[in-house]
Amino acid sequence: MTPERLARIKQTLNTRQPDLRVLTDQVHKPRNLSAIIRSCDAFGVANMHVVWPREGFRAFRKTAGGSFNWVTTHTHPSMADALAVLKSQGHRLYAAQLSERAVDFRTVDYTVPCVIVMGNEVDGVSAAAAAEADEHIVIPMMGMVESLNVSAACAIILSEAQRQRRQAGLYDHRRLPEDEYRRLLFSWCQPTVKRYCDDRNLPYPPMDPDTGELIDGVGWMREVRKQRANRTKQDGSPGPAGD
Repeated sequence: MTPERLARIKQTLNTRQPDLRVLTDQVHKPRNLSAIIRSCDAFGVANMHVVWPREGFRAFRKTAGGSFNWVTTHTHPSMADALAVLKSQGHRLYAAQLSERAVDFRTVDYTVPCVIVMGNEVDGVSAAAAAEADEHIVIPMMGMVESLNVSAACAIILSEAQRQRRQAGLYDHRRLPEDEYRRLLFSWCQPTVKRYCDDRNLPYPPMDPDTGELIDGVGWMREVRKQRANRTKQDGSPGPAGD
């Protein structure tokens, strides 16, 4: 971990917005999902929410590539479940939806805890999400084409959200909760160790936040192997491959 890399990771985490979120409502094209999560990363969105079957989410993870590593993605079994979770956390819901009550996307307040709901490529936002939304927002169109690609529309809306939040000073200091900041700092500095621990349900080892390196990586791994060897002897089951 070079000092320059660590500084960039910390700077990125310091500008992450935990209360500005994106929720995709059955967006199913992997390229669109990939572009949306890249926009989330670019504009400092810490959390993206996806309503999609598990098989679709696996395809999304593969297509999103590196961007997936920098944005925490939450999946929900249904739109009703996603909306209940987000509203219970105090978020306002802004649905990108053409309707009689729709307003220019630049007129709503993005400095409050809020979620931008983006509908799928064919049907748009579902009726349930539209009904629950606090506001319907639209991007004014001046050309012959009456709509934008969902990922392009999301990026435009997030750009306005960023503008408002920068003006309000919300990018000027760290806003992530301390436990989430430390978890992400470890995950971004030590991705291989993170995967190893997650796969084996192990707590993360101590890391020096000033260097991004494990405090005693060799000793920690030696202790892990010893504990797993003892457990194997006790229950007679082989340890996972790669131990």
